[in-house]
Amino acid sequence: MLIAAPELLVLIMGCVVLCVDPFLREDRRGIIHMLGMLTLLLAAIITLRHEPAGAGQAAVTAFNGAFISDPMSDVLKLFAYATLGLVFVYAKHYLRTFDQFRADYYTLSLFALLGVMLLISANSLIMVYLGLELTSLASYALVALNRKSARGSEAAMKYFVLGSMASGLLLYGMSMVYGATGSMALPVIAESLAANGTDDVLLIVGLVFMVIGIAFKLGVVPFHMWVPDVYDGAPLAATLFISTVPKLAAFAMAYRILAVGLGEMQGDWQQMLAALALASLIIGNLTAIVQTNIRRMLAYSTVGHMGFVLLGMLPGTATGYGSSLFYIVVYALMSAAGFGMLVLLSGRGVDCEQLDDLKGLNRRNGWYAAIMAMVMFSMAGVPVFVGFFAKLLVIKAVLDAGMINLAVAAVIFSVIGAFYYLRVVKLMYFDEPAAETRFEPPVDFSAAISLNGVLMLGLGFFSGSLIALCVNSFLV
Repeated sequence: MLIAAPELLVLIMGCVVLCVDPFLREDRRGIIHMLGMLTLLLAAIITLRHEPAGAGQAAVTAFNGAFISDPMSDVLKLFAYATLGLVFVYAKHYLRTFDQFRADYYTLSLFALLGVMLLISANSLIMVYLGLELTSLASYALVALNRKSARGSEAAMKYFVLGSMASGLLLYGMSMVYGATGSMALPVIAESLAANGTDDVLLIVGLVFMVIGIAFKLGVVPFHMWVPDVYDGAPLAATLFISTVPKLAAFAMAYRILAVGLGEMQGDWQQMLAALALASLIIGNLTAIVQTNIRRMLAYSTVGHMGFVLLGMLPGTATGYGSSLFYIVVYALMSAAGFGMLVLLSGRGVDCEQLDDLKGLNRRNGWYAAIMAMVMFSMAGVPVFVGFFAKLLVIKAVLDAGMINLAVAAVIFSVIGAFYYLRVVKLMYFDEPAAETRFEPPVDFSAAISLNGVLMLGLGFFSGSLIALCVNSFLV
């Protein structure tokens, strides 16, 4: 079986969706959604059925070694399909409500997913850059999906300009690493560093530029400027996508470049990641507290969450990488549920943007208030919910590596961050509602958001298996 079969399927189906749309009447546009969901299902089946060639062989490569399929890539791709499936269900309701239900969203999302999949399986700097640009270009277009929105166009322009700068710096860093090692293949780069050392100034400068590119894609301080503007300015359907699936690819990119290719330089990139992680925890959580716009609040909270992802990578061990993988997967599910609830609360031509829009939600619909509460508790790291175990696993990995100061800082700013999450719960349960309207979302939306919310609690009780899956992905 072709190890790149899922990627080929997504590419073909993205083109099919684009070609089918002009021939569909307005009342048959649901076919586009079905094609998108079918693509994700088939891609998941192909990924699950994949077996590495050869007994005991944990990874196989293709395209002259530029593409790799290993346990980590399979785990990340499966969760990318699942998360995008939730995003598609939420986005369909939003796009229909705001009269924007076209093939553009699904086509761009599928092409961005293809870029995500290439990033996850990248075994060469060339493949890293190809996947990154494919994901980024589709994401820029998604932000500008609403052509009549001046805010969306402004956000897309900011995202494009800053993203282009970050991509340029990353490419510049790659060229320096290539100049120092003579190869673009990550395993060959690692062998060159092991044989020749890491004292070359060209390598150090190249590493700095590449870390900057990674930091931008994750949205960590001080390269987070685009996050609140894009999350707030883009249509909610676009924010749903950008806040979830590309984050999985950003972690994969960081792991492939830093751990696989530049593992010999861990002493250098460890210091940089530690500074970025600490700054993100501080700035992200403190800035989120003063926000009255819930989309900007969630954007700054994302900055703090990405700080935790970087913390897990610092030890450079399988447990550390596994904790970051578990955290990014959990974050994607939490973010999908959080922004899915904002989609539910949007309507009549107005997006849900302010914290006050959630006032009295329990009186309007107790079940959806409970779902939002579970999401907020999980993001805050309240025990029993899955977000608690994600943070605990990262902190344990940092402690095991002897980085006590960073572990203490992570705990402190987790407690500080809990304030703005619990404020949302307080508004839903103790304030008077701004409106008395009840919600009647489609059945598939109601089922998806309910499952997504319940997972915040259910995965907490059964987190052991998922944690083991994530950690074991790096033990082969």
